[in-house]
Amino acid sequence: MDPVSSGNPPAVRISVIGTGYLGATHAVALASCGHEVVGIDTDPDRVRQLSAGMPPFHEPGFPVLLEEGVRSGSLTFDTDPRSAAGAEVHFLCVGTPQQAGSHAADLSALEAATEALAPHLDRPCLVVGKSTVPVGTADRLRDRLHELAPAGEAVALAWNPEFLREGHAVEDSLHPDRLVFGVERDEHDQVLRTVYARTIAHGAPVVRTDLATAELAKVSANVMLAARISLVNLLAEVCEVTGADVADLRRILGLDARIGDRFLDPGLGYGGGCLPKDTRAFAARAEELGLRGPVALLREVDSLNMRQRARTIDLAVELAGGSPVGTRVAVLGAAFKADSDDVRDSPALDVATTLHARGADVRVYDPRAGANVARAVPSLEVAASVEDALRGADVVLVLTEWEEFRGLDPVALLDLVRSPRVIDGRLVLDPDKWRAAGWDLRALGRSAA
Repeated sequence: MDPVSSGNPPAVRISVIGTGYLGATHAVALASCGHEVVGIDTDPDRVRQLSAGMPPFHEPGFPVLLEEGVRSGSLTFDTDPRSAAGAEVHFLCVGTPQQAGSHAADLSALEAATEALAPHLDRPCLVVGKSTVPVGTADRLRDRLHELAPAGEAVALAWNPEFLREGHAVEDSLHPDRLVFGVERDEHDQVLRTVYARTIAHGAPVVRTDLATAELAKVSANVMLAARISLVNLLAEVCEVTGADVADLRRILGLDARIGDRFLDPGLGYGGGCLPKDTRAFAARAEELGLRGPVALLREVDSLNMRQRARTIDLAVELAGGSPVGTRVAVLGAAFKADSDDVRDSPALDVATTLHARGADVRVYDPRAGANVARAVPSLEVAASVEDALRGADVVLVLTEWEEFRGLDPVALLDLVRSPRVIDGRLVLDPDKWRAAGWDLRALGRSAA
């Protein structure tokens, strides 16, 4: 059967190992494509929550697919890796965070998941890595699977990196802009084409390549994006000190077909669970391979990004009169980006936490991430609304680009604050409108005038 041309592609029995953000999203997407999917996780609370059809994180479109999959029986969850036995394809979707005390990736969870799965692979099957890993990881995992699995070398390994954007992950899963299959044999490519038959039929391009290239695909994309964002922020800083208009410069650059207008927004910089740790891990791996030149470049990319946080804090201290002690600061936004409740390595939360540690009275409001802020930093006060956060504020910081913040009425907010001073960390506010209303508006990349 040709899965691309077939109108009714075959269902595949699939296990998804790891049901964090990546794994849970991948599992619901596969179930929605007609497959029989079991998600395996070591966290019993996560498994109970998902089994009840309750989303453990905010992601548009995810709750509907989760509820449909659980209700139909095509999607189940378990803590026992034996539940994966009998699946034809096993996706490894375990997190690979930054190592404590190092820039390298921590592969311990991925290695543990492989060790737990392998004893239950007693028949020919395909194990597919989706986690972002240092190049060379796949070869080691393949050899380990052959060593531990009862089926031995009948267990094949492929790499199929994810390219999910938080806030768009469901759409990216169902209608990706590319599918990358790192495979060693034709039949492994065909298995993945069967798994993704509906997606391919909708026009998703497929790039078949080797394991190493597939491993490099996601981290390379993140390194390119990180470098672009840091370079834009460098240009914005030049605009700031020379009086040039960063908004006009951004438009001029965006009209260049070689550059384009995406990821040209200057501001607080990138964060989240991918770009920071992937850029650092790539640099660490490059250093292991003896490529010190690229490492120096990527260290500067990371340094420029972190500098944006420090500059934002310095600007807030300046508006507070030189010392944040006793200053009431309203922080609008805590998630690392809009349409997400993820506060991992969030620039917004980092700024809020640092100001709090330096003596400011900080109130944080985020439309979705409030509960995660309270768990991550219990000492921070979480406001229930924009109005609650701004009441009595001496300085307001807009640090996540939520649409709700773009539409704020600067005139109506004047009565809430003690001093109308605002820092636009994401360039979402209309500076002319806010200044005309009487606000002292500052923004990275823009002069104070």
